[in-house]
Amino acid sequence: MSASGGTKAIVAALAANLAIAVAKFVAFLFSGSSSMLAESVHSLADSGNQGLLLLGGKKAQREATPQHPFGYGRERYIYAFLVSIVLFSVGGMFAIYEGYEKIKDPHEIHAWYWPVGVLVFAIIAETFSFRTAIKESNAIRGGLSWTQFVRRAKAPELPVVLLEDLGALVGLILALGGVSLALATGDGVWDGIGTLCIGVLLIVIAIVLAAETKSLLLGESAGIEDVKKIEDAVVDGETVTRLIHMRTLHLGPEELLVAAKIAVRHDESASEVAHAINAAEERIRAAVPIARVIYLEPDIYDETAASNGVNPAKHPGGTGH
Repeated sequence: MSASGGTKAIVAALAANLAIAVAKFVAFLFSGSSSMLAESVHSLADSGNQGLLLLGGKKAQREATPQHPFGYGRERYIYAFLVSIVLFSVGGMFAIYEGYEKIKDPHEIHAWYWPVGVLVFAIIAETFSFRTAIKESNAIRGGLSWTQFVRRAKAPELPVVLLEDLGALVGLILALGGVSLALATGDGVWDGIGTLCIGVLLIVIAIVLAAETKSLLLGESAGIEDVKKIEDAVVDGETVTRLIHMRTLHLGPEELLVAAKIAVRHDESASEVAHAINAAEERIRAAVPIARVIYLEPDIYDETAASNGVNPAKHPGGTGH
């Protein structure tokens, strides 16, 4: 994912959520709707989340240091994980608490035109933000389905914004449904039920985000396509005769570590092997530009040792031959 694409989607979502948060809170003050209060906190939490994503992107650009020799690319994963925590605690748990209180002590919604008008405005604004995130995602997701894109994306920003915007739109529909039923029946319990549904929705989205960003934090290998490109680039058929085994690891969304053991001919001189390694590194970087940290270890291929070596089926981030 390009940083510019992610930033554009984040800024669009931030602008929409700040405007919506203010409008929802004003509507709550005039109407007393708990759905509007829950939704205003939801939008405020989303605004904070987008701020966290921007901060993470900024911190990830710092240069490597002796203490952190591989740089700070994973800062983006850390802040994306914080987003899931904020969404769960501030958004989801608050909405469930507010919904429970409203069901326990329901009261009539006043000035109905405030919440309805604001919800319609919010749906329009969130649709614009969601459309921007979809457009930016379509530019990079290729033939992947949306589920595959969220699960496989190495850059966390667009999946986070996509899920947040989707949750916001569904939450707005739930809030509108709760308010409408409360107005139609004169029973404020429906407003509380709508608020509870919003809370459950936010918690589910937060759990999905936490699971995906946890995987990134632990360290994910390169995608299948990139692994194949690297395998094809390593071997030149002359000095480098085969790839014995390989491991890949994302140091950040746009920085990949490649560590491999390669087979060279037994009669090659040290200078010829060194030249072959340098050439292999150049081919890898040409094939996969984000492969910025590469360690290649030359070895003499042994059929017996290879048969007892790495099982590639258990290691999708590498290979064994």
